[in-house]
Amino acid sequence: MDDKTQSVYDAADLILDAEMDLDTIQSSVRQILTAVGEDADRQGLQRTPERVARAYQELLSGYRTDPLALVNDALFDVEYDEMVVVRDIEFYSLCEHHMLPFIGRAHVAYIPNGRVIGLSKIPRIVDMFARRLQVQERMTRQIADLLCELLNPAGVGVVVEALHLCSMIRGVKKHDSRMTTSTMFGVFRTDLALRMEFLDNISRSAEPLHF
Repeated sequence: MDDKTQSVYDAADLILDAEMDLDTIQSSVRQILTAVGEDADRQGLQRTPERVARAYQELLSGYRTDPLALVNDALFDVEYDEMVVVRDIEFYSLCEHHMLPFIGRAHVAYIPNGRVIGLSKIPRIVDMFARRLQVQERMTRQIADLLCELLNPAGVGVVVEALHLCSMIRGVKKHDSRMTTSTMFGVFRTDLALRMEFLDNISRSAEPLHF
C-alpha cells in the first residue's frame, strides 16, 4: 500500500479487521430487555434482539466502508478553480453518548486544484461517516479531512446542522434546538469573502430541520 492510499484509509478511520459480532449484540439486547423488567420471550419481543442486531449492522456500516471502493475512481482531472458546493445532504447518525439518533444536513464545498470528484460521491462520503457512533464535531472534521486527502484542493468547507434526539426526549428536552458545526481548510479559512460566499449559498431557501 503506497503512502497516498494509506493516508486515505487513515482519514477514513476504518475498522476492517473484524466483522460485526451480531450474536453478541443479540444476547446483549436480550439482557437489556430482561434488565428493564420486560419478558424477552413474549410475542412482540421474541425477535427484537435479532432485529436490533440487523439494524445496527446497517446503521453502523460506515466503520467498514472502503473509501476507495466508494469513490470508485470517480476523480477527474478538470481545469476548474471556482467553488463547487453540494448542499442539503440529508443524513442520520447515532450519538455515541446515548446511542440515540441525530439527523440533519451537511453542506460541502471545495475549490478544485486540478481535480474534481463525482457528484454522488460527496453524499456517499457523508453517509460513510454518519453511519457510525458519532459526535457531530468529529463527523464534520472527518468529511473535510477525507476530501482533502482525495482531492488536494485549494480549500474545503463543511457545515453540518442537526437535531439530536438525546437532547429532545431526555435531559433538557429542547425540541427546537439544533446544533451547527463547521470545518474550514485552505482558502476557506484564509479568505473571508470566499467563506461568506459559501455560507450565504447554503443559507438561501434552507428549509427548517424536522425530526
